[in-house]
Amino acid sequence: MKYIAQHWSFDPFVVIVVITVIANELGLGRLREHSLPARTRKRRKHSLVFYSGLVVLLIAIDSPVDYWSSNYFFVHMIEHLLLMFAAPILIVAGAPWIPLMFAFPVAARRRVGRFFYLSDKARGFRACWRFVRSPWFAVISFNATMVLWHIPALFDLAERNSSVHVWAMHGSFLVTGVLFWLQIIDSYPMKPARGAVWQASSIIATNVVMTLLAISMSILTTVSWYATYSHVPGVSMSPFADQQIGAAILWVCGDFWALPALIVILRRAISEEGSFSNVIDRLTGRTSALTLASFRPTRQPTAPSSDTMEETSEP
Repeated sequence: MKYIAQHWSFDPFVVIVVITVIANELGLGRLREHSLPARTRKRRKHSLVFYSGLVVLLIAIDSPVDYWSSNYFFVHMIEHLLLMFAAPILIVAGAPWIPLMFAFPVAARRRVGRFFYLSDKARGFRACWRFVRSPWFAVISFNATMVLWHIPALFDLAERNSSVHVWAMHGSFLVTGVLFWLQIIDSYPMKPARGAVWQASSIIATNVVMTLLAISMSILTTVSWYATYSHVPGVSMSPFADQQIGAAILWVCGDFWALPALIVILRRAISEEGSFSNVIDRLTGRTSALTLASFRPTRQPTAPSSDTMEETSEP
């Protein structure tokens, strides 16, 4: 019990989470005043999913998980999985974007909307946002972040410097995790830019990267990579055994999230492509027959107006 009750910490992320919850509740209250009961109930369900993501985030960085991650590498891997997978998945599925926008008064909301969507001065911001939201940037940045922070020099730097650990490492895990899962999960008003076949390919590629990283830290080496775990007082486990357990967690948990996600996406892909053989043709780069999706009418995207955030646009 002492492992659960002791070693809780206060992290600046707590303040950010509290402010975010207050803003989300304020936005939900304003939306409730002009909404049907069914929409209000749907938003409340989404908010609970969103809040569960914030709870997972706090467990990763403020609970004993963060404390013991300084002593044991395998606990650090659990923390990384919470920050890159569990918390971002729940945050994206919770779709808090509209309620958070409605936390601002209507005049400020419209003024900000007109500036970012219509002003020439914000053209650079819009271009940057399109780049950051692009599917390739999301997948590449997510995998690059995962690999780079496991390079011994960067990992040890984060362990020595709390600011680098909290803001650079944890922040990059969470941000790239959200960007990645926005390409997989519908999060109103944002939708994945690519179809199910591309999503399945990105999940498979990410799982391969995780597996190769785990193999590199366990099978392909005979020494501990990280000096920070070499001389931890009171820890009897050898650093290399600790690293092997952490690699196994990374390996096995990679399959735990990838396989269920692939099942859901493959069902979606079969619906889009018409058959499983067409899905395989797309995944392998071979030319496939005409699909059901090719006969469906497509809608041309329209530029959002300054009132995009208004209640009437929400389904």
